[in-house]
Amino acid sequence: MKKDENLLKDLWFIAISAAGGFILSLTGMSIGWMIGTLIVACCLAMIRPAWLMMAPDQKGINRRWLALGQMILGIELGQKLNLSVLSVLKDHWFSVGVMLILSILLAMLSGYVLWRFSKTDMMTSFVGTAPGGLSAMPSIAQEVGANTAIVSLVQMMRVLLVVLSIPFLVILIYTKQDRSVSAAAETLSSATADFRLAPVLWTAVLILAAWGACKAAKYLKFPAPWLLGSMLGVALVHVGGAAVMGHDMTAWWPSQANHVSQVFLGATIGSKMYKSMFSGVSRIIIVGFVSSVGLIAAMFLSAVIVSKLTGISLITSVLAFAPGGIAEMATTSVTLHADSTFVVAVQVIRVILVIALLPPFYRLLHHLHGEKKGKESPVSGSNA
Repeated sequence: MKKDENLLKDLWFIAISAAGGFILSLTGMSIGWMIGTLIVACCLAMIRPAWLMMAPDQKGINRRWLALGQMILGIELGQKLNLSVLSVLKDHWFSVGVMLILSILLAMLSGYVLWRFSKTDMMTSFVGTAPGGLSAMPSIAQEVGANTAIVSLVQMMRVLLVVLSIPFLVILIYTKQDRSVSAAAETLSSATADFRLAPVLWTAVLILAAWGACKAAKYLKFPAPWLLGSMLGVALVHVGGAAVMGHDMTAWWPSQANHVSQVFLGATIGSKMYKSMFSGVSRIIIVGFVSSVGLIAAMFLSAVIVSKLTGISLITSVLAFAPGGIAEMATTSVTLHADSTFVVAVQVIRVILVIALLPPFYRLLHHLHGEKKGKESPVSGSNA
């Protein structure tokens, strides 16, 4: 009985929070559902009105909603890794590899700056500046014990800066758009909203693969198992099926699935926030803004160099390497007639690298930093 009551409370909280996502989505922002839901959920969690039916000591809604949102997001990301993406990467593997490593290193430098010049802790600083996107990084913040409020704030700031600045910089410097790749913009994803038997059956196969991969990732103690497991499981099945059939398989995957994922992620993360998490936020905003601007500028210049050396169009190069998230850059690439297949491929691979490699590195860094502080404290005590 109590379980059913908690379920109804969770659904009530999610529904109210989703209203904010719906309102912000009307602006046309691709990540609007996530941001709007997150803001409303955060406000509700801190105010806790009586009609919300949340206990004063309740630590947010059940984590299963976060896992479900991560799994839906992982299935969508996994579908974007297909044969056409692999063929694109085969031609430019060296430049893409160098740029992805450079973007992660620059993001870590940005995190170091945030840590040194603000009051936030080291783990929160590095997770907050990692180029994994607003959809993925706040949920990973919960996995590694970082401050989800600050991580969400820094990620949101960088995404908005990228979305508001990169398209205008590209148009300003490179006014002659490459129309020859406009056809590629139509192949943003292998998913479709066409409800037929074959795509629906393939969707069922992908969901089963995602579920099995999530369980395996959880058993093997992978970071963010519901996101990383579903993403890798679907990618392997999707590419394997395409290799066997000789063409990319099409799944029934309506755009509303992405909205549902954003709502679940935003509501769960927002429900677990409290006022003390935002202490010292003004200084963090200033330092985070400066470090984000520096990261965006460095990636823009690097993308210009890659464009000159490889012959990839400037629009495509800038959007592919911009630290703004998959959905945002993919949508912008379609609008600007860039090669969205290449943009999505690079952004997806960077997210996979960030999700798979950085959390263990963060834990190691946090462990070494804790040991260092432990060694210094007895010394300072003896001096006193």
